[in-house]
Amino acid sequence: MAHWRWSARCSVRSWPLSRPRRHQEAFWRGWLLTALDGTQHSVTNTPQNNAALRKAKARRGRAAFAQISTRVLLELGRHHPLAAAIGPKGQSEWELSLSLLARLPKKALLLADRLSGCAAFAAQAWRACLRVGSHFLFRVRTQIQVEVVRRLKEGSRWVRVPVRQKGQPRVIVEWLELREIRVQLHRQGFRPIELRLWTSLLDPVTAPAAELVELYAQRWEHELFCREIKHQLRKSGLLQSHTVTTAAQEIAALVLAAALLAQERDRAAAGQVPVLRVSFIKLLAWLRPLWLVLSVGEDLLSEAQKQQLTERFYEQARRCLTPKRRARSCPRKVRQPVRGWPRLLQNEYWEGPVTFSLA
Repeated sequence: MAHWRWSARCSVRSWPLSRPRRHQEAFWRGWLLTALDGTQHSVTNTPQNNAALRKAKARRGRAAFAQISTRVLLELGRHHPLAAAIGPKGQSEWELSLSLLARLPKKALLLADRLSGCAAFAAQAWRACLRVGSHFLFRVRTQIQVEVVRRLKEGSRWVRVPVRQKGQPRVIVEWLELREIRVQLHRQGFRPIELRLWTSLLDPVTAPAAELVELYAQRWEHELFCREIKHQLRKSGLLQSHTVTTAAQEIAALVLAAALLAQERDRAAAGQVPVLRVSFIKLLAWLRPLWLVLSVGEDLLSEAQKQQLTERFYEQARRCLTPKRRARSCPRKVRQPVRGWPRLLQNEYWEGPVTFSLA
């Protein structure tokens, strides 16, 4: 916990804990794998919260609860949060993401979804990466027009992207030269899905397009991290705080707890298995009573007894390994669709291999 700092601007930050020799799954070709994504936490319907936050529109009117946006910069291989920005004043996820670019560590590869896949954000990310010697890999919106400079032999393109003035789309502020990868994903029995990626890794020899396409799939680890803190650690998406300030503090406490649990998972793995194979739920179930015993019996137990209890805890957690994940995908649908999202009427998912071809 000493690695963490809390800011009055409703943000928390830490430093990377992954090491190339101990956590090989957390790196790709020497680059630390990180991701930028976020989630929203619902708050209770108190007068203070309803006055400060707005409720989103749903299919049948306003949503039941107002929400606070949170963006997290995450070490993918360990589910360790490096920084988090919370929006108690209704800040958008895009605005919060920009504030986290300054927290990008050295020699990292930043993955992000289509919310970040536009020229304005790519320009900010490019400058942030240059300051610390890092790179990015973003999924891009399909409607963005670019100028193709040349096509590379492996199938990707070197493109020029115009960055336009906000509010004046005809005014071009600057041009970015990026590498664009277009790929068709194929699943048996389904229509192909086009994936469009931008990256600052311009050399196709040191960063092959096929590897980058497979690497982007690891961004889903951020979604699993959000599920851990909301449904396994908190066990509810609804915060109990009665004011926006305390709600932000509650979210920060969840992020700090997730960072602490990431360290305990690493100690339990002991370099023998990948950190994320250690079950988050079972580790938490064993860790809570251990903390209680150590705190209550602090003056009753000797240091040797405390050490023995802790070692037995790690041994037990090391036995609680999750099986290797199967290839699986879920439909991009929501139960209460807004703005054209397809409506989810029945739970369904698809299992099987996914193949791709560069377009």
